[in-house]
Amino acid sequence: MQNPSSPKIVLASGSRYRQNLLDRFLSDYETVVPGVDETALVDEQPTELASRLAKIKAEAAASSMHDALIIGADQLAVLDDKVLGKPGDHQKAVEQLLAATGKTVTFLTAICVLDPVTRRRFEHTDKTSVQFRQFDRRLADSYLRHDEPYDCAGSFKIEGAGFVLVESVTTDDPTALIGLPMIWLAGTLRELGYLLP
Repeated sequence: MQNPSSPKIVLASGSRYRQNLLDRFLSDYETVVPGVDETALVDEQPTELASRLAKIKAEAAASSMHDALIIGADQLAVLDDKVLGKPGDHQKAVEQLLAATGKTVTFLTAICVLDPVTRRRFEHTDKTSVQFRQFDRRLADSYLRHDEPYDCAGSFKIEGAGFVLVESVTTDDPTALIGLPMIWLAGTLRELGYLLP
Protein backbone atom coordinates (compact mmCIF):
# COMPACT_ATOMS: atom_id res chain seq x y z
CA MET A 1 0.00 0.00 0.00
CA GLN A 2 2.92 2.34 0.64
CA ASN A 3 4.19 4.24 -2.38
CA PRO A 4 7.87 3.21 -2.71
CA SER A 5 8.78 6.41 -4.56
CA SER A 6 7.62 8.77 -1.81
CA PRO A 7 9.94 10.42 0.76
CA LYS A 8 10.53 8.62 4.03
CA ILE A 9 7.98 8.72 6.83
CA VAL A 10 8.89 9.39 10.46
CA LEU A 11 6.69 8.78 13.49
CA ALA A 12 7.55 11.31 16.17
CA SER A 13 6.57 9.04 19.03
CA GLY A 14 8.00 6.21 21.08
CA SER A 15 4.56 4.68 21.64
CA ARG A 16 4.49 0.99 20.82
CA TYR A 17 0.72 1.29 20.33
CA ARG A 18 1.14 3.85 17.56
CA GLN A 19 3.91 1.80 15.97
CA ASN A 20 1.65 -1.27 15.94
CA LEU A 21 -1.02 0.75 14.14
CA LEU A 22 1.43 2.01 11.49
CA ASP A 23 2.75 -1.52 11.03
CA ARG A 24 -0.69 -2.48 9.73
CA PHE A 25 -0.19 -0.62 6.45
CA LEU A 26 3.29 0.95 6.28
CA SER A 27 6.23 -1.24 5.38
CA ASP A 28 8.95 1.36 5.84
CA TYR A 29 9.10 4.18 8.37
CA GLU A 30 11.34 5.42 11.17
CA THR A 31 10.59 6.48 14.73
CA VAL A 32 12.09 9.24 16.84
CA VAL A 33 11.19 10.27 20.37
CA PRO A 34 10.87 14.05 20.52
CA GLY A 35 11.88 15.58 23.84
CA VAL A 36 9.24 18.23 24.41
CA ASP A 37 7.72 19.86 27.48
CA GLU A 38 4.17 18.51 27.79
CA THR A 39 3.10 20.91 30.55
CA ALA A 40 -0.23 22.61 29.87
CA LEU A 41 -0.25 26.37 29.40
CA VAL A 42 -2.26 28.59 31.73
CA ASP A 43 -6.00 28.20 31.01
CA GLU A 44 -5.26 25.86 28.10
CA GLN A 45 -8.23 23.63 27.31
CA PRO A 46 -7.66 19.86 26.84
CA THR A 47 -8.43 19.94 23.10
CA GLU A 48 -5.99 22.81 22.61
CA LEU A 49 -3.34 21.02 24.67
CA ALA A 50 -3.61 17.77 22.72
CA SER A 51 -3.42 19.62 19.40
CA ARG A 52 -0.46 21.74 20.48
CA LEU A 53 1.49 18.74 21.78
CA ALA A 54 0.98 16.81 18.55
CA LYS A 55 2.23 19.84 16.61
CA ILE A 56 5.33 20.53 18.70
CA LYS A 57 6.28 16.85 18.66
CA ALA A 58 6.10 16.85 14.87
CA GLU A 59 8.01 20.12 14.63
CA ALA A 60 10.72 18.86 17.00
CA ALA A 61 11.32 15.84 14.77
CA ALA A 62 11.16 17.93 11.60
CA SER A 63 13.89 20.27 12.86
CA SER A 64 16.49 17.56 12.22
CA MET A 65 14.72 15.57 9.47
CA HIS A 66 13.85 18.13 6.80
CA ASP A 67 13.28 15.66 3.97
CA ALA A 68 10.80 13.36 5.76
CA LEU A 69 7.08 13.39 6.26
CA ILE A 70 6.56 13.67 10.01
CA ILE A 71 3.67 12.28 12.03
CA GLY A 72 3.26 13.75 15.52
CA ALA A 73 0.50 12.67 17.90
CA ASP A 74 -0.76 13.03 21.42
CA GLN A 75 -3.62 11.55 23.41
CA LEU A 76 -5.35 12.88 26.51
CA ALA A 77 -8.06 11.33 28.66
CA VAL A 78 -10.48 13.85 30.12
CA LEU A 79 -12.85 13.24 33.04
CA ASP A 80 -15.05 16.06 34.35
CA ASP A 81 -12.89 18.61 32.47
CA LYS A 82 -9.76 17.27 34.19
CA VAL A 83 -6.93 15.69 32.20
CA LEU A 84 -5.98 12.21 33.36
CA GLY A 85 -2.32 11.59 32.62
CA LYS A 86 -0.42 8.34 32.34
CA PRO A 87 -0.56 6.84 35.84
CA GLY A 88 2.94 5.36 35.93
CA ASP A 89 2.15 3.01 38.81
CA HIS A 90 -0.58 0.71 40.09
CA GLN A 91 -1.93 2.90 42.86
CA LYS A 92 -2.44 5.94 40.65
CA ALA A 93 -4.03 3.72 38.02
CA VAL A 94 -6.51 2.34 40.57
CA GLU A 95 -7.41 5.88 41.60
CA GLN A 96 -8.01 6.92 37.99
CA LEU A 97 -10.21 3.93 37.20
CA LEU A 98 -12.29 4.24 40.36
CA ALA A 99 -12.84 7.93 39.56
CA ALA A 100 -14.15 6.89 36.12
CA THR A 101 -16.58 4.18 37.26
CA GLY A 102 -20.08 4.91 36.00
CA LYS A 103 -18.88 8.00 34.13
CA THR A 104 -17.90 9.05 30.61
CA VAL A 105 -14.24 9.65 29.83
CA THR A 106 -13.39 11.55 26.65
CA PHE A 107 -10.22 10.51 24.84
CA LEU A 108 -8.76 13.24 22.64
CA THR A 109 -6.34 11.91 20.03
CA ALA A 110 -4.58 14.69 18.13
CA ILE A 111 -2.37 14.22 15.09
CA CYS A 112 -0.17 16.56 13.07
CA VAL A 113 1.36 15.66 9.71
CA LEU A 114 4.16 17.80 8.24
CA ASP A 115 4.75 17.26 4.53
CA PRO A 116 8.27 18.16 3.30
CA VAL A 117 7.20 18.47 -0.34
CA THR A 118 4.36 20.99 0.00
CA ARG A 119 5.58 22.43 3.34
CA ARG A 120 2.01 22.12 4.54
CA ARG A 121 0.75 21.08 7.96
CA PHE A 122 -2.29 18.84 8.34
CA GLU A 123 -3.99 18.58 11.73
CA HIS A 124 -6.88 16.58 13.16
CA THR A 125 -8.25 15.71 16.59
CA ASP A 126 -10.50 12.72 17.18
CA LYS A 127 -12.92 12.72 20.11
CA THR A 128 -13.89 9.32 21.48
CA SER A 129 -16.34 8.96 24.37
CA VAL A 130 -16.00 5.89 26.59
CA GLN A 131 -18.86 5.18 28.98
CA PHE A 132 -17.49 3.14 31.89
CA ARG A 133 -19.81 0.79 33.74
CA GLN A 134 -20.02 0.57 37.50
CA PHE A 135 -17.21 -1.57 38.93
CA ASP A 136 -15.36 -1.94 42.22
CA ARG A 137 -11.73 -1.93 43.26
CA ARG A 138 -11.44 -5.70 42.91
CA LEU A 139 -12.18 -5.55 39.18
CA ALA A 140 -9.97 -2.48 38.72
CA ASP A 141 -7.08 -4.32 40.41
CA SER A 142 -7.65 -7.44 38.33
CA TYR A 143 -7.82 -5.50 35.08
CA LEU A 144 -4.68 -3.49 35.84
CA ARG A 145 -2.66 -6.58 36.70
CA HIS A 146 -3.82 -8.21 33.46
CA ASP A 147 -3.25 -5.32 31.01
CA GLU A 148 -0.68 -3.21 32.92
CA PRO A 149 -1.79 0.01 31.16
CA TYR A 150 0.48 2.20 33.28
CA ASP A 151 1.77 4.00 30.18
CA CYS A 152 -1.73 4.75 28.90
CA ALA A 153 -3.74 7.94 29.39
CA GLY A 154 -6.51 7.25 31.87
CA SER A 155 -5.11 3.83 32.86
CA PHE A 156 -7.11 2.15 30.10
CA LYS A 157 -6.62 0.50 26.72
CA ILE A 158 -9.40 -0.99 24.66
CA GLU A 159 -7.12 -3.32 22.67
CA GLY A 160 -6.46 -5.39 25.80
CA ALA A 161 -9.11 -6.49 28.28
CA GLY A 162 -10.39 -2.94 28.80
CA PHE A 163 -13.76 -3.84 27.35
CA VAL A 164 -14.67 -5.49 30.68
CA LEU A 165 -14.87 -2.00 32.21
CA VAL A 166 -16.96 -0.43 29.48
CA GLU A 167 -20.64 -0.05 28.59
CA SER A 168 -20.16 1.73 25.27
CA VAL A 169 -17.72 3.54 23.00
CA THR A 170 -18.78 6.38 20.71
CA THR A 171 -16.29 7.30 17.99
CA ASP A 172 -15.82 8.02 14.30
CA ASP A 173 -12.58 6.04 14.23
CA PRO A 174 -12.00 3.09 16.60
CA THR A 175 -8.24 3.15 15.99
CA ALA A 176 -8.02 6.63 17.51
CA LEU A 177 -8.62 5.16 20.96
CA ILE A 178 -5.51 3.01 20.48
CA GLY A 179 -3.38 6.06 19.67
CA LEU A 180 -3.76 7.25 16.07
CA PRO A 181 -6.87 8.12 14.00
CA MET A 182 -5.92 5.82 11.16
CA ILE A 183 -8.88 6.56 8.89
CA TRP A 184 -7.93 10.24 8.79
CA LEU A 185 -4.20 9.47 8.54
CA ALA A 186 -4.63 7.02 5.67
CA GLY A 187 -6.73 9.56 3.79
CA THR A 188 -4.13 12.29 4.31
CA LEU A 189 -1.22 10.06 3.24
CA ARG A 190 -3.18 8.94 0.20
CA GLU A 191 -3.91 12.57 -0.74
CA LEU A 192 -0.20 13.40 -0.47
CA GLY A 193 0.85 10.41 -2.56
CA TYR A 194 2.46 8.38 0.24
CA LEU A 195 -0.05 5.58 -0.18
CA LEU A 196 -1.11 3.92 -3.38
CA PRO A 197 -4.61 5.06 -4.41
